Amino acid sequence: MGSEERQIPPVEVGQEVTVEIKGYANQGEGVGKYNGFTVFVPGALDGETVLARITLVKKNYARGEIVLVFKESPHRTEPVCQIYGKCGGCQLLHLDYQGQLEFKHQRIHDVFERLGGLTNITVHPVIGMPKPWEYRNKVQYPFAKEDGKVIVGCYQQGTHQVVDTRDCKIQHTLNSKIMNTVRELVDGMGITIYDEQTGQGLLRHVLVKNAFESKEAMVVLVTNGSDFPEGEELARLIAQKFPEIKSVVQNINTTKGNVVLGERNKVLYGEDGIIDRLGDLEFKISANSFYQVNPAQTETLYNIAVEYADLQGDERVVDAYCGVGSLTLFLAKKAREVYGVEVVPAAIEDAEENAKRNKIDNVKFLVGEVEQVLPKLIRIGVRFDVAVLDPPRSGCDKKVLETLADINLKRIVYVSCNPSTLARDLRILVDRGYKVEQVQPIDMFPHTFHVECIVGIHRTDS
Repeated sequence: MGSEERQIPPVEVGQEVTVEIKGYANQGEGVGKYNGFTVFVPGALDGETVLARITLVKKNYARGEIVLVFKESPHRTEPVCQIYGKCGGCQLLHLDYQGQLEFKHQRIHDVFERLGGLTNITVHPVIGMPKPWEYRNKVQYPFAKEDGKVIVGCYQQGTHQVVDTRDCKIQHTLNSKIMNTVRELVDGMGITIYDEQTGQGLLRHVLVKNAFESKEAMVVLVTNGSDFPEGEELARLIAQKFPEIKSVVQNINTTKGNVVLGERNKVLYGEDGIIDRLGDLEFKISANSFYQVNPAQTETLYNIAVEYADLQGDERVVDAYCGVGSLTLFLAKKAREVYGVEVVPAAIEDAEENAKRNKIDNVKFLVGEVEQVLPKLIRIGVRFDVAVLDPPRSGCDKKVLETLADINLKRIVYVSCNPSTLARDLRILVDRGYKVEQVQPIDMFPHTFHVECIVGIHRTDS
């Protein structure tokens, strides 16, 4: 009976309690204890003592909101954004930049140990940015209506409530200017806005892709249906205001759910994509293709990935989840041959064009799911020396990791934007005879809880 009593939460919703914050949760919330019971407090910093009002109580934890900070952290700073706290885009604007880098470093250590059972791993200090503002080359916002007016912006954290976003501090200024123009034109033209609840209305999302080096920009208007009578006029008006815009595309998505882009595109103005440069290479970017959002840090990331691959010039490499082939082409300069595998057909089309554009002929690109394509390649006798993995946030399919281990691949480089799934996947590789040599975190997403990792892995008997 006594053990059951101890499990009763010592707090209730609405109660105000004093909590000493001792570290962070995965998404940057402060974590502390009240009478031995875990309390998460968004906006609270490590080392602070806060008065928190309880907003949620579960069996094993509670959440609270800050009422008062009794003892402030020296890393606390005033957020520069007026809608911080409403918008879900950033989570760490109240933490100074050095504190953010320290949090991300500690987060990787904690997740590796807790989820992967990985200890004594060399995790280098996080590579930050000299100027961690206006770094994003892509913005993707949903449309909504508020008080009869068209709004466009980030979702409020944990909801699908759109927060009108006009001046985002982590977006390139051109992105925000184009967004503000799109909002005004759509409102003025009376184009209907998609309603998630009813499935009615036309405009769902707007994307801006901005090539920092070439100064070219692209606008993607996502519609709930192919009929878009105002489309070409809207595209012409947007492009008229911004000479940087070389492409305006309608993307058609009639599905219900959270997937932003559909598979069909129609060019409304200019080209079907834009060109950007990374290092000494050029890349085409289209509506559906993935391209890293922080070009300054991407070049650093790719150079380290190539370094960890330790290519001597005679290796055959597989670049799994290759996107538009940007990392593939970096690798190809050092390898005998590189196979790029990607599930999005439009991305592979861009990848093949990118190879031709850069006169690189020792690459092959294949469309399909990596877990299906890779075993087929092995079965027909294709042998790889090195694998580079750069999967989505969900991580690698277990079959991919097992296939790599079964062929005794000597080296693997794993690029990940999610420490949790990375820790899970590294555990699988370690259990199959691999050793994690080193981890280099890079801050690709300042002011958010996200962190990118590059991991060097080798077979212990190689």
